[in-house]
Amino acid sequence: MQIQPSILAHLADLESAVANLSNTWHPDDPTYRAELYRQTMTSLSYAYFAYFHATPEHPDWAPLWNPVFTLQPNPDDIYIQSPIRGDLTYRISGNRGTCKILSFTSQKVQSGSVDEMPRPNGHNEVDDTDLGLKPGEEFSVIFSTERPAGYAGKWARIDPEAGYLYMRYRSYDWLNEVDPVVSIECLDPVPPKPRLTPEDIVHRLQEMARFPGRKTRLYFAMQNGVKERVGFNVFEPVRMQGALVKQVYWPACFRFDADEALIVETEIPARAPYWNIQLNDPLFNAMEYVYRLSSSNGHYAKLSSDGKYRAVIALEDPQVPNWLDPAGYTEGGIYGRWYDCDSEPVPTIKRVKLTQLRDHLPPDTPVVSPEERAEELRQRVRACQRRRRW
Repeated sequence: MQIQPSILAHLADLESAVANLSNTWHPDDPTYRAELYRQTMTSLSYAYFAYFHATPEHPDWAPLWNPVFTLQPNPDDIYIQSPIRGDLTYRISGNRGTCKILSFTSQKVQSGSVDEMPRPNGHNEVDDTDLGLKPGEEFSVIFSTERPAGYAGKWARIDPEAGYLYMRYRSYDWLNEVDPVVSIECLDPVPPKPRLTPEDIVHRLQEMARFPGRKTRLYFAMQNGVKERVGFNVFEPVRMQGALVKQVYWPACFRFDADEALIVETEIPARAPYWNIQLNDPLFNAMEYVYRLSSSNGHYAKLSSDGKYRAVIALEDPQVPNWLDPAGYTEGGIYGRWYDCDSEPVPTIKRVKLTQLRDHLPPDTPVVSPEERAEELRQRVRACQRRRRW
């Protein structure tokens, strides 16, 4: 492999992400082009960790999507990942913390690392309930394709073709829950971590450059598919194949005018260990969620007197509970999740004039003052910044 004198020669495939502009909702809009450039850089910044940080023989956790908001991370989740090999044995240990859910997923490849995702992708997933990990508890779990002979401790299966493991720790009460502290180590004898050759470095640079285009081809199709099948302001529940078998998603594409609001309304399951709702931009990135109220969950949600959850999407503060701030966008995506719930209600969306909003809400809907909203946002900023996202 020839080492080019300019690094840009090895990054030419970044243009494959820009080519995906044709798959956006407004390919001729210069604003969309600029935002696609930004999205390309967010994916590229993450790709360094994917290709240079660790190896299956020398695993180490690295941040996934949260620091850069790219391609719809759940704001309640912190995702970290490490490369692995299905023929090796790993120990994951540490302290469970007190987050709402701690889960581990192994799969053949991660999205963005190949041109065509394998079907199936070899998902194996377990959470803290499956493993019997109690809040605040020190733990140790062996991950391998087969339980080690004579081993009676906690064990989780990984796919024989696994190349990738990610862990998500999901918080409900951002400010008061304690994130887990977790390590990963390979238990098989392996040589010292080697110095990369020039050819290795160039190959990984080229894979980094291909990563943003691969990601957008996959995720644009997911969001566009919702719009094509059900249009705007309609939810289409879906259960992902293989991954998160306890979770049902309820995506929608939203659209409204600047003088309008959208009312999202849903029943809440009788047993609902976890549920949430978030807003995404038209390119399927999570909207700003540290300094904007662009998401909520079952801990923070305020239910109406009839027991239903009603959220209002509007550009300006509607002075009602459960404002979902779309961060300046009048179109984009919505993702909600029911996790391990005893029912899966499908929410509805009603488009109304902002001046007539209260005519469409229960008469006893409280007024949220500017001072109360400011305090809500201050608490959110503090809570989010105290979580480990890096």
